Amino acid sequence: MRRFLILSALWLAGCAGISAEDPVYGSFVAVAERVEPVAEAECRQRDGSRNCDFQVQIDTDPQAPPNAFQSVDRNGRPVVVFTAVMVKSFRNPDEMAFVLSHEAAHHILGHLDQQRLNSLKGAVFLGELVSLEGGTAEEIANAQYVGAVVGARSYSKAFELEADSLGTVIAARAGYRPSIGVKYFEQIPDPGDTFLGTHPANPERIRVVQRTIRRNGLN
Repeated sequence: MRRFLILSALWLAGCAGISAEDPVYGSFVAVAERVEPVAEAECRQRDGSRNCDFQVQIDTDPQAPPNAFQSVDRNGRPVVVFTAVMVKSFRNPDEMAFVLSHEAAHHILGHLDQQRLNSLKGAVFLGELVSLEGGTAEEIANAQYVGAVVGARSYSKAFELEADSLGTVIAARAGYRPSIGVKYFEQIPDPGDTFLGTHPANPERIRVVQRTIRRNGLN
C-alpha cells in the first residue's frame, strides 16, 4: 500500500498542476504515508472483515474548490480524495494529518453505510405516508426524494463529530499534533448549526477535538 500511495499521489498531483518539487505537496505525501498505516490498523482492529486499505488521491481538476471527502471504489476499497486547492490550503503537516485522519475515520466508523440506510428509511417512510394519504405517483416520488435527503442528513452532524474525535486519535498516533491540526477550522467558513445542515458549527467541532485530546492525554 505504501508504494502505491506514493505513486498514485505523484501521478495525480502532476495532473493537477502541483509539482513534485512543491514543498506543500511533498509534505502531503509524507503525511499520507504516516497516517494511512495507523488508520488501516485502527480499521482492521475494529472490523477485520472491512476493506481497510486506504487509497489517498488528489483531484486532478485545478478548478475544484477546496474539499476532502471519503468514498469507496467499486471493490469496496476506501478512497480519500483531496482537491489540489485543498492540499495547498493547509498551513502545516498537522492540519493535513488531522483532515486526512478525519476522512479515514468516516470509513472506519461505517458512516457511508449508515447514511445510505438512513436515506432509504427516510424515502420509504415519507413515501408510504403520502401514499396512505392518497397521493399521486408524482407526489409519492417527490416525497421519497425529500425523505431520502432528510434521512441522509438526519445524523450527518453527529457523524462529523464522531469522525473528528476518532480522527484526533489517529492523527496523534501517527505522530502529529491534533491541537495544532484543529486550528484548520479557524480559517474556513463556519457553516453554523443550521437545520438539516451537513456539518456542525466550527466551535462545536473544536470543543469535541479538545475534549478528545484531554481525555486521551494527547497534544
